[in-house]
Order: sequence, then structure tokens, then C-alpha cells
Amino acid sequence: MKLITNLKTGLRKTWSPYNLIIKSVFISAFILTGLNAPLHAQETEYTRPSWLFGAAGGANFNFYNGSTHQLDANFAPPATFQKGFGVGLFAAPLVEYHSPDSRFGFMIQAGYDNRSAISDQVVTPCNCPADLETDLSYVTVEPSLRFAPFKSDFYLYAGPRFAYKLTESYTYKLGINPAYPEQEPTADVSGDFSDVNDMQISMQVGAGYDIQLSSQSRKTQWVLSPFVSFQPYFGQTPRSIETWNITTVRAGAALKLGRGRKISTPVPVDVIAPVFVEPEVQFTITSPRNLPSERRVREIFPVRNYVFFDLGSTVISDRYILLTKDQVSTFKEDQLQVTTPKNLSGRSDRQMVVYYNVLNILGDRMVKNPTATVTLIGSSEKGKKDGRMMAESIKVYLVNVFGIDASRISTEGQVKPDLPSEQPGGTKELVLLREGDRRVSIESSSPALLMEFQSGPETTLKPIEINVVQEAPIESYVTFEAKGGNEAYSSWSLEVRDEKGTLQNFGPFTEEKVSMPGKAILGTRPVGDYKVTLIGQTKSGKTIKTESTVHMVLWTPPTNEEGMRFSIIYEFNESKALPVYEKYLTEVVTPKIPQGGTVMIHGHTDVIGEEAYNKNLSMERANDVKGILENSLSKAGRTDVKIEVFGFGEDEKLAPFENKFPEERFYNRTVIIDIVPKN
Repeated sequence: MKLITNLKTGLRKTWSPYNLIIKSVFISAFILTGLNAPLHAQETEYTRPSWLFGAAGGANFNFYNGSTHQLDANFAPPATFQKGFGVGLFAAPLVEYHSPDSRFGFMIQAGYDNRSAISDQVVTPCNCPADLETDLSYVTVEPSLRFAPFKSDFYLYAGPRFAYKLTESYTYKLGINPAYPEQEPTADVSGDFSDVNDMQISMQVGAGYDIQLSSQSRKTQWVLSPFVSFQPYFGQTPRSIETWNITTVRAGAALKLGRGRKISTPVPVDVIAPVFVEPEVQFTITSPRNLPSERRVREIFPVRNYVFFDLGSTVISDRYILLTKDQVSTFKEDQLQVTTPKNLSGRSDRQMVVYYNVLNILGDRMVKNPTATVTLIGSSEKGKKDGRMMAESIKVYLVNVFGIDASRISTEGQVKPDLPSEQPGGTKELVLLREGDRRVSIESSSPALLMEFQSGPETTLKPIEINVVQEAPIESYVTFEAKGGNEAYSSWSLEVRDEKGTLQNFGPFTEEKVSMPGKAILGTRPVGDYKVTLIGQTKSGKTIKTESTVHMVLWTPPTNEEGMRFSIIYEFNESKALPVYEKYLTEVVTPKIPQGGTVMIHGHTDVIGEEAYNKNLSMERANDVKGILENSLSKAGRTDVKIEVFGFGEDEKLAPFENKFPEERFYNRTVIIDIVPKN
């Protein structure tokens, strides 16, 4: 009964000086809330405040542990106190910041923090009960990180606690032995604890909930936040001697206020019709003079060391040109362009005929170089055995038709090629990717079969030189540009009308700049004058027309053999040239660029993937080649070369090959380098 009485006394002693302050804060807040109401119009909306200011108050439930015996330098009771419990006041102003649409924020509070308690009663050697009342208080500073996991009014917080000592008094009470009730009572002993630490550094974690007391129609808004926190004994050792420590659970509430930002709301007005200001578009046409020149092209065509097989088949596809024994003696790789069928036209058809002779090129080179050896590695999704069967079918052809000694050709099988197109986890266009991975790779260490200055099993086969009349180059194309069209138009198209009124339509287009061969408009006419109308469909649904005129000259094939063309191949989805091609560009291509020449670099991709992505990929490939050439030219001390770069992506109108078969797609992953002499 005495313990309960002492506890109540202790609580009254701790709480009573601050009851009036806490009550005043809460009553004032509610009065201000009521006064604030009529000052704001209901139709005005404000955001929730980001900065909040206020005060927090609550009770500290203090749990004492450890032992204390020497109370001060002059007094030590005959018994040791071990545990205790008490309730103390916490009151502090606070500042808080958190954006209403964010999870994170911070808060800081600094004020009065009482850690008073009454120790559990002990019995002294005289069989007398003893009590110890402790009055510890601090000025506390508590910065915390605030986290709202659901972006709601519920939040968690955690941070350090810095406490600076205010009071450290105690009262020791010794009762009388129950066996001697007539005994004279002992006077209470009061004093200040010795060896009390001036500062404590501990920590706390807690949770709270914001209750919005004001609607968002008020600029000044009030928030009530009940909270609870836990402050473990770490760092809460009041004295530098003995083992006394405190664990505290705090419960209370904070009253906060802040000012929201006004949310702009449209004012209803009578609107007759919306007014749209269309972005301005500048329409220009560039038509080169296309004066007859004297230029032919010596084209260096790379020969990929792959033979592709149809899915499910181990037989060489009929796309590849296979000779009979009688035709071998007349086969010449340097005459392939002469024997091209007349019904083929254009660079793609001509070069694919060269490529489809890859096995004949290999056989012819092995006949001419009897010490050369090759390894055929078949890659099949069905397994190593199936891949080896694909490789064996090529070996049989080389042995039976070209008479190659079988010991010079080894075969292997594997599931995936060393540089596969299909990647783990891929889900799009898998059929096209798997067609590209079902192939036989031709590997050799014999220099006679390989690219110039290269060696090793990963080196591609020596390229073929083709002397041809160049097709219309990109610099001869007519260019139509709608500058600002991306912003103004959802699409645009062209109406082209000649002197006789004949109308041609092109488009729709979505890019700002479009180039096309003059032949697409002129046909067989050498020159022509045209009226061109740009028809733009704006994003607001209107149609806008812009007219211009242009004089066009048809590009005609040159006759002199001066220009050169080289190509390099990139692996699937790569924009960094293989080391073998980087060396080729540096040691073979760069020395052949004439003084004052122009280098036209055209980047391309296959049709696998998104169009916009492929557009960027082709430009990255072209710039990769440009960087290699510029670096090697710089090392040679040359600054006389002009370099122009284009990235055409998967544009099928400008792609060098079609995309029907895997070998065409592999060749479309290319950068073409046209070297144009100064004149």
C-alpha cells in the first residue's frame, strides 16, 4: 500500500508543474482552429502543408534496471536498489518537413524530458523497508527521419537523442521494522546523485498518425498527431559508476500547424471556341545539281564465314549455289560479278549472289592453297549432334565436288554459336533470332583464306572485290524537310505535280526530313520542274498546306573507276566493331582514302527490334566507324578528309539487302563506307 501511495506521490510531483502548460497549448489550438474557419472561402483549395510547426507533449514510462548503491560521495544505504518504474513529463516544440506526395521527410523536437521513477522497495539488514525516489530530468534534442510507407497519414520515424542534464536529485526513505512498531522513524535523506553524466547520446524509433483537423479550403491547417516511441537502454546510463540504466516508452500527441499553397482552379467563363496557335513549320526542298561525273566504284564486299540452315533441316539450303565437279575448273571467285544473272538488279541481288557462292569461294581457295585447313562448327537448337550433321553436309560437298582431302576439314557441333542472337529471357521475334543462330561457322588459321593482315579462328573470310557502276549515292537524293513538323504535325505527305499537271503522291511521313532518289519522281526524264505541296495533318485535327517549286536533275551513272566502297558487319544489337574489323578499318581502309577525299558513312540495321531503337543503333554504328577512321587519320597527321555520317536504321527503302533470310539480316547489320575522290 505504501508503494502505491509513493508512486502516486511521485507522479503528482513529476506531472503537476506542467499540466497547466499542456492544457493551455491544446485549448489555444482549438480556439485558433475555430477562429480560422470564417477567414477562408470554401471554394478555394490549398495543398497540405509541407512545413509544420507546433508542440509535442506526452508521458515517459521509465523502466529502471541495473543496480545503484552509492547515492553520493557521502551516503550509501545499507541495501542495493535494482529495478524501478515511474512516469515523467515530455514537452517540446517541434519542426517538421515532408512533401504530401513523398514518403520521406524529417522532424526535430527539443524540450523538457523527465526520467523520474520510484525504485522497487528493498529490505535492509535491520529488516526495515527502504524506498528510493529519483528525479532525473534533461533538455533533449531529437532529430528524426520521417518515413510514410504508404504515402498516407501513418508514418514511422527514427533518429538519435541528445540529452543534457537538468536535475539529478534523489530522496531515500527508511521505514521501521514491523516487529517494532514503536520504533522512532528515520528521517528522509535527500540530495543529488554523484557521478551523473552531463550528456547522453541514445536513439529512438516510433510511429505516429496525422489527424487533419482542418479542411483543404483553409490556408492555415492544423494537424493532431498521436505518437508512441521506444527508447532502449543503449546510451541511457545516467551515471558513470554502477550499472543503472533506463528504458523508456513514450506516448503522447503533437499539435502542428502549417500553411498550404493555393491550388489554381479554372474560373468558369463563356467560351465561344477554343483558339489553337499552331507551331510554325518551315518547308524546304534540297535538290542536288547532279552534274554528270566520271566515277565508278571498286567495291570490297565482306564474305561472312557463316552458312545458314533452314529450321529443322541439316541439308544445305537451295539458296546457296552448289556446283558440279565439271563446273569447278571454270569457277573463279574474282569473276562472280561477271556471271551474275541478268535478271538480278541492284546492290542487294548482286552481292547476295556473291555470298551464296561462299562454299565455292572456300573450296576454290582451299584448292589453290593445299596446306590450308578449316573447322566447321554447326550450331543447332536441337543439340550438338544435329549441329555436327549440318557441318558434315558442308564437308561432304567440299570433299566430293572440290576434291578436298577430308583430313583438312574437321567438324564440331554445339547448341549455340559463340555470338548468339537469341539471348536468355528474350520473348520477341524469336523465330527470326533462331534462324540466325542455326548456322555453320567456318573457322581457320590459314592466312590464305582470311582477311588482310588478320589471323586466328575468329577471323572472317577474305572479302571479294567487285568492279561495278555505282548506284545513285545518298548525296544525289532529293531532300524534303518540314522543320518543326514533329511538334506541329501528327503526319505529313507530299503532292508533286509536273509541268503537264501529272500528279504523284508520297507519304505519309512522321519524321521531319525525308530523302528519296530523284528517279522516284523523274522516272526516265533527265530533268523536270515540279510544284510540291506539303500537306500537314496537325495534332488538333486541321489540315495545313504549304507550296514550293523545285528543279530536279536525274542522277546518271559515272564511267571512271575512281570511287571505292567498303563494308563492315556488326554482330546482333552491337554498336562496337569487332577487333578484326577495327584493325581492317585502320590498316586497310584508311590508307586508301585519297588526299582531299570525302568519306560517306551509312549505318544500317535489320528489322528485328523497334524502329526508333534501330534508328539510334545505326547512327551509333556509323559514329563508331567514324571514330575509328578519325583516330587512324589523326595518327597519320591527316586533316584533309571530310567525313559525313548517316544512320538509316531498318528503313527498307534504303537498306542494302532485304530481310527475308537470316543471311540478308546479318548483312543488313552493316556500315557502308563510300570513299569519294576530291574531283
